[in-house]
This record gives sequence, structure tokens and C-alpha cells, in this order.
Amino acid sequence: MSTPNHPGRHPNEPKAGSPGTPISGGPPTLGQRIDEAIELIEMELRHAVTYVNDAVIPQVRRESITAMRTAADTLRNLADRFEKKGGGAASQTTGSAQGSAQGQAGGQAPGQNTEPRS
Repeated sequence: MSTPNHPGRHPNEPKAGSPGTPISGGPPTLGQRIDEAIELIEMELRHAVTYVNDAVIPQVRRESITAMRTAADTLRNLADRFEKKGGGAASQTTGSAQGSAQGQAGGQAPGQNTEPRS
């Protein structure tokens, strides 16, 4: 992986003209060790990204789809229960319209609270 500081150089290839480069197979310098560590980190990062893309994301998608379907079924069941208990949405809408008309005409339905809800 090329980065601005390490443009496509092979990990074992020393930088051209870098100070402290051993002439004949001596121990690696601090700069070479840092470069090797950076290359290893980049390689591990590429492996981690590949794993996330290939394994984690598809699993999350599968589980999210299942969760959304479960939530949709639960909401559908809840709506059915509300509809059975309240007698349907059509009668509730009609009752609200009548209550509004009474409120505008000056009459208030018994037990109707005119305080704003918070």
C-alpha cells in the first residue's frame, strides 16, 4: 500500500541514499526497522479491511434484515391490536372531528381536556 511517506517501496528495499544504510549486511538501522513496522501495520490493516468487508458486513446486513422484519411484524401486530380494541381508525377520526367542531362552537365535550399536551 502506498502512502505519501512510503510510495510503493518494497519492505525489504532500502531507501536510496538514506543515511545509516549498512553497506554490507549489518544490523538494520532504526529507520529501516520503523519502515518495516509501517509495512507490517499496513499489511495487517489491509487484512482487517478485507475481513470486515467479506465477513462482518454481510453478517450485519443479514441480522439487520431479520431485525427489521421482526420489528415490522411486531408493529403490524400492535396496529391490529389497537384496531380491534378501539373499533378502527375511521371511528376515531370521526370522533375527533366532532370534538373539534364542538370546541370551535363554544361547547366542550364532557371530560375533554383543552390543555395542550407536552
